[in-house]
Amino acid sequence: MTTNKENFGNMDRRSFLKVTMLASGALMIGVGCKQPSTDTGVAQETWVANLYVRIDPDGKVTIISKNPEGGQGVKTAFPMVVAECLEVDWKDVQVEQAPLDDRYGRQVAAGSRGTPDGWDDLRIAGTGAMQLLLTAAAKEWSVPVNECYAGSGMVIHKPSGQKKAYAALLQTASTVPPPDVASLKLKNRPEEFKLLGKYVPGVDNHKILTGQPLFGSDVRIPGMHYAVYHKCPVFGGKARSANLEHIRTLPGVTHAFIVEGGEDLRGLHPGVAIVAKTWWEANSARKKLKVDWKTTHADSTASYDQQAAKLATGTGEVLRHDGDVEAAFSKAAKVVEASYYYPYVSHATQEPQNCTALLHESGKMELWAPSQNPKNGRRSISRTLGIPEDKIHVNQLRYGGGFGRRLRNDSMIEVAWIARETGKPVQLLYSREDDMQHDFYRPAGWHHFKAGLDDAGRMVAFDQHFITFSRDGEIVSGGDLSPKRYPAGLVPNFRLRQSAIESRVPTGPWRAPGNSAYCFAYQSFFDEVALAGGVDPLDFRLELLSKSYGKPPMDLARARGVLKLAAEKAGWGKDPGNGRGLGIAFSYGHLGYVAHVAQVVVDGAKVKVEKVTSAVDVGPILNLSGAKNQVEGCVIDALSTAQLEITFEEGAARQDNFNDYRLLRFSKAPEVDVHFIQSDNPPTGLGEPPFLAVGPAIANAIFAASGKRIRELPFKRSGVTV
Repeated sequence: MTTNKENFGNMDRRSFLKVTMLASGALMIGVGCKQPSTDTGVAQETWVANLYVRIDPDGKVTIISKNPEGGQGVKTAFPMVVAECLEVDWKDVQVEQAPLDDRYGRQVAAGSRGTPDGWDDLRIAGTGAMQLLLTAAAKEWSVPVNECYAGSGMVIHKPSGQKKAYAALLQTASTVPPPDVASLKLKNRPEEFKLLGKYVPGVDNHKILTGQPLFGSDVRIPGMHYAVYHKCPVFGGKARSANLEHIRTLPGVTHAFIVEGGEDLRGLHPGVAIVAKTWWEANSARKKLKVDWKTTHADSTASYDQQAAKLATGTGEVLRHDGDVEAAFSKAAKVVEASYYYPYVSHATQEPQNCTALLHESGKMELWAPSQNPKNGRRSISRTLGIPEDKIHVNQLRYGGGFGRRLRNDSMIEVAWIARETGKPVQLLYSREDDMQHDFYRPAGWHHFKAGLDDAGRMVAFDQHFITFSRDGEIVSGGDLSPKRYPAGLVPNFRLRQSAIESRVPTGPWRAPGNSAYCFAYQSFFDEVALAGGVDPLDFRLELLSKSYGKPPMDLARARGVLKLAAEKAGWGKDPGNGRGLGIAFSYGHLGYVAHVAQVVVDGAKVKVEKVTSAVDVGPILNLSGAKNQVEGCVIDALSTAQLEITFEEGAARQDNFNDYRLLRFSKAPEVDVHFIQSDNPPTGLGEPPFLAVGPAIANAIFAASGKRIRELPFKRSGVTV
């Protein structure tokens, strides 16, 4: 395989930069490319409207997708927005992946921010290009532009009915001055959309199904070597020495050396690099590697548990205190207390971490990176290797699962270092064991809750002591709890306290950082509180979301809306019978409102999740196919994760592959019934919000069916097998 545009669906760097530079670097600068230089890779007489749109004389429309794609569907949904506003038929569109280019602004797949951050730019790009074509047609016909409209890749003059295809207007369009962005009328409401909100297959589906190269591990460039990077099993360990002379004599091995690295989690990690002509040879040599490691830390799950138990007896640091919590508890008709725990978990992406790097003779570094945040990776390489950022080019590739793991660009930094040291193009590919034992995990957490109820079962006081982790005195990534997080602002007397355990285990963003774990604890406890107060769990949540104290933490009407819809569609309040139970949970996170109702059947210690009914409000849906897949994927991932944990002994992760970290099997996947509320609110992302409330909905359903309360994850800690 080669790195040409046929294989990767994008232009090479020089071609893309030349084409977009012709657009004067501005989003809405229209420009004709009647006869560009022949080495641009773009057909002569191609019209480049802006950074996102170009049209060929044969009518073919190419739309550039700017953001990293890893299954969330932006490579399809984003071009759909542009096509919608450009008024072209989807069948006439081809999509290309942009490289990292600062003129696009934020090129990140994180926090479900892609859609809200790109919504305006994408509509402006499509609408602006259409306006240029309308103006061109009006100019050729000598008619007012307001008498013209666009549809299906054509401009139509309304009074006369005459038509011109976009392809016939390219030369004139190249002479038209760009429109004022403020003058553009952007589509906004679902009823205006022709393409958006429809089922559209992913643009990469065929390539994925037929095994065509798309991913980082597919990259092949002339003279490429393969690398493995062996790190200390104990976090933070460094190599004192290794049998490198012997390793260099093994078949295919061309280089073997120690990398000093450091303890900065965002920098170059210590390890031993082995480079060979094939990955098999590199990994075979690794099996014969003997390293004398220097270690200074010995974190363990058992130690964490002991420290957490001791901290639970203290008061912790007060992060927020509304009203008078102690006075409210003293007057409460009933007080409910419970403690919840969730473990460390791994990202366990289907495609292990990898990256390919080439240091050109000119001193420029080129990378082929399946990254969620390639700009940050470029910055880290520049800082670590001393190469100016403008001399580092990053080709964005589709990545096989990220969930936050590929926001950490350790493989990019490592392969850049190795490529520089060897002077060869190098592909670094982690083994599954590398990927799992050197992850940036979701941290564990302990939540100690106390709620006070009035005579009507309403929650009037809430106290929480959260025990998390710190590193060098700072709360670890993914382990912080915002004082504004739900249910803050919904209870008149509210207190949040926090304590931290010092840890050297690397952590990082993990699908819906924070929310994905906290929601299990909150929504499970709320079920306990509701039942203790004699209130239906749905009614309890609706009442809690009926008013706020101070600034509302969310749109309460939207929150109640998804709860009511999920309950209605799931038949809430009806007896499911036959040892079955229904559980409900709500979440607000990453601007998305989601409620799930889980239906389970319990047979002793065995639980089968039969169905999950989901109600989602994230504004107008861009691609109904991709959106539904996102919700279904979140449900299955959440069910899988609720049964998993990473544990530590003597500073190392015990689990290292799918034999002891068993992801959900197909046979255990439930039916997922998805319902969207197509509101007029601006669209937001879907990669994370549907994940949050799945675990507690299932846990609450297990209690409804069996009377067994799940207060710890994974489920097996409570003697439950799903």
